[in-house]
Amino acid sequence: MSKEISSENRNSGKKTLLLALIAGMCGNAMLSWLTVSEVAFSIFPLIALVLSVQALYQEYLKNPIPEDFPMVGLAAFFVGAFGHSAFTKAQYPDAGSNFFAIIVVLVLLFWIGKKLGYIMKDA
Repeated sequence: MSKEISSENRNSGKKTLLLALIAGMCGNAMLSWLTVSEVAFSIFPLIALVLSVQALYQEYLKNPIPEDFPMVGLAAFFVGAFGHSAFTKAQYPDAGSNFFAIIVVLVLLFWIGKKLGYIMKDA
């Protein structure tokens, strides 16, 4: 049985979700640099990845994590990763299709919205 995350945990977890999203985007940016020949190396995704992971760890040490929240955070990470992948493939069409990445992002965003209580609220 799935429980929705309460509003107190949702407000304290927004920072965690944003950091997970940034970590996913930066991780995919580093992976794109290695796999897509058109993408040039930049030090900024590496710096942002290190800082976001460090901030996520500090947040983990400070605040207790609700039961369902790690799955929502992982979904936010994958939204960032697949979202950046779709953006990169839109910029460089020779890298492949972005259809799968867009579908995954939309499904994960719908699931996150449902878990956080923004979509399909129970009456």
